[in-house]
Amino acid sequence: MSTVVVCDYGAGNTRSVRATLRRLGFETVLSSSPNDLYRAERVVLPGVGSARTAMEHLRSTGADDALRQRFEDGRFTLGICLGLQLALESTEEDGGVETLGLLAGQVYRLTEGRVPRLGWTTVDPWGVAFYFAHGFAATSPFTTATADGVAAVIESGPFFGVQFHPEKSGPVGERWLASCLSLA
Repeated sequence: MSTVVVCDYGAGNTRSVRATLRRLGFETVLSSSPNDLYRAERVVLPGVGSARTAMEHLRSTGADDALRQRFEDGRFTLGICLGLQLALESTEEDGGVETLGLLAGQVYRLTEGRVPRLGWTTVDPWGVAFYFAHGFAATSPFTTATADGVAAVIESGPFFGVQFHPEKSGPVGERWLASCLSLA
């Protein structure tokens, strides 16, 4: 059985992510330990929460440096929703926050259309709908898929980030998550 470390930053959708991973046959560990995060074969940086609070927690535990070193050393990390946003350079959320800076890009507040974006939306060019729940969105040169014109997938090297919630996207999300983590 493969182990996935789910990064604990004091908030996030850790319960639903871990439950989904266990259904898929993965053992999960919830941790903010820099050693656990660096050494793990697979790490998930989950979504949901405040960017400022998340970054304060990551900095206070040293997890931010471990995640940066992990990226520099080519070790796989999956970011979900806020986890994707934290991987970029900065966010407008909470009055502006410097984030992990793994990849070039910024996060901006959505002001048009449905805000917050809640519900099922098709990811292009995949042609598959996933569940989204967010009021901020990313812009990055590493965007590889969109949903309604908003970045849905950002990837570069060992980092793969999704704005949608695979753990809340039913069977299609579970299949995607299993496939993504089996390739890591």
